[in-house]
Amino acid sequence: QKVFRVIPQNYEQVEVISSLASNMQVDFWQPDSVKQLRPKMQVDFRVEADKSFEVEDLLKESGMEYRVLIDNLQAALDAQFDSKARTARHSYEKYNDWETIATWTADIAAQNPDLVSRSVIGETYEGRPMYLLKMGKSGSNKKAIFMDCGFHAREWISPAFCQWFVKNAVETYGKDTVMTTLLNSLDFYVLPVVNIDGYVYTWTNNRMLRKTRSKNTGSTCIGTDPNRNFNAGWCSLGASKNPCDSTYCGSAPESEKETKALADFIREHLSTIKAYLTIHSYSQLLLFPYSYTYKLPSNYEELNSIAHAASQQLTNLYNTKYTYGPGATAIYPAAGGSDDWAYDQGIKYSFTFELRDTGRYGFILPESQIKPTCEETLLAVKYIANYVLEHLY
Repeated sequence: QKVFRVIPQNYEQVEVISSLASNMQVDFWQPDSVKQLRPKMQVDFRVEADKSFEVEDLLKESGMEYRVLIDNLQAALDAQFDSKARTARHSYEKYNDWETIATWTADIAAQNPDLVSRSVIGETYEGRPMYLLKMGKSGSNKKAIFMDCGFHAREWISPAFCQWFVKNAVETYGKDTVMTTLLNSLDFYVLPVVNIDGYVYTWTNNRMLRKTRSKNTGSTCIGTDPNRNFNAGWCSLGASKNPCDSTYCGSAPESEKETKALADFIREHLSTIKAYLTIHSYSQLLLFPYSYTYKLPSNYEELNSIAHAASQQLTNLYNTKYTYGPGATAIYPAAGGSDDWAYDQGIKYSFTFELRDTGRYGFILPESQIKPTCEETLLAVKYIANYVLEHLY
């Protein structure tokens, strides 16, 4: 299997990619679906091994510039496990499977009872408990920040960051002044993996899965895109009504048990949750509302300046360049996302991170990049959290 990158120069070339996608199985990495293609846009997609020569011929024929980002996907999949931490146990510098993460949630809470507690906010379609960690020193009327990881099953660097964030918080509390202040003054709700069933499936069956594992009535195709399943312009722009598509919006908003559990929890805690952060990959972007409309949020100037400053913080460490802005214009329109939904619930600080990289590895970022990725992202998250603390509403 190969991953190609093309940049169609005009609508004719966009049409070539579209017809390619309708004639064979094409897995779009960026953008999420064929419907979002437009001229001058960077398009990354994966094709099966038996089709890769055909695809190359077609691209050459159409005169389209292209390059092969990943020449042998299987080799890249094997190479992602390059961590020095070769342990069967949990490690913050390698990708952990779900069982290991679940055990870790219990352990980290047991080891840090004055800072961390664990609860279950629901269960997945396949019956797995959705563990939520609450972090912070106990206090009265504390405001909170909600952060989730692992919406899309194949974005493994995302859950790795949620684990890293928790580790850093407990390790630096009492040592790092910013983190100490944050945990004394705020609570953090951390949902390490949203789409647990999908995540498990990427470890056991198909590393490239994006969606949930729920059955769809009247279709043999499995799963919904959980980040198209929220009631925010639901199933309009950039989402599909076809259950076989990777951006399928589901049969109704919150049709997925996972998205409903998350939304229910936030609704129940709306009076205290003042910021919402959701972690995805890849593209190196820091996005804020809206994605379901080109309309700008009412506090656009403020969100834009926070995103600018947070991106600066992030870049300062390893010179990783981030782009920031409203989702619809910074990448492409996409309806039904959790960030837009949270914002429309009245959570005015709502951000989506798209972590490393920009396509060299895409969804199969090697483990050796977990540490630097998490270190730099942490700086941006701490900046945003500190800003929220200073601007409580």
